[in-house]
Amino acid sequence: MAAIAVVDYDMGNLHSACKALEKLGATPKITDSPADLDRADAIVLPGVGAFDPAMQHLRSRHLEAPITAAIAQGKPFLGICLGLQILFERSEEGQEPGLGIIPGCVRRFRSEPGLTIPHMGWNQLQLTQPHHPLWQQLSSDPFVYFVHSYYVDPADPTIRAATTTHGSQTVTAAIAWDNLSAVQFHPEKSSTNGLQILANFVSQVRALAAV
Repeated sequence: MAAIAVVDYDMGNLHSACKALEKLGATPKITDSPADLDRADAIVLPGVGAFDPAMQHLRSRHLEAPITAAIAQGKPFLGICLGLQILFERSEEGQEPGLGIIPGCVRRFRSEPGLTIPHMGWNQLQLTQPHHPLWQQLSSDPFVYFVHSYYVDPADPTIRAATTTHGSQTVTAAIAWDNLSAVQFHPEKSSTNGLQILANFVSQVRALAAV
């Protein structure tokens, strides 16, 4: 059994992610309880919306410390979209400090002729950590679904697990570092490839829970 806490901080629809995890045999629980995060085998931090309200809502629920502690303890963690961005120190979108778990900044796409912002729709990943467990059984350049106007810029480029291009800009699409993984795209909206990515995460959770 893979008990996964899906963090509820009023930033987007969490039910699509939960339905996908349930379909894969996991036991997700939408929660804003620090005790639930502590008891869970793994944590998923989804999110849609703006950086500052996300951080304000996390702080109002006293979830900063439990999330940071769970990652530090080695618990499998998956951030999705805004749930990736708030792991960083700051964002050009707002003034609030992020969680600061990953050194670096969240940046806005540069304007250029013909470029649409937000970056929305299907795009290919270039896997920069091709052997990472999250990418098992995927093709070398899988298509996934994006909706974002900002992208993460990690201080340490080696934690990039995948990149994508929008216009002339190559940006980070996923990071992976020890037990922490996070993606800019929406796996729950990415059809077969997205389900495979979530299945790979659930497999990782089960393997660690069985130890």
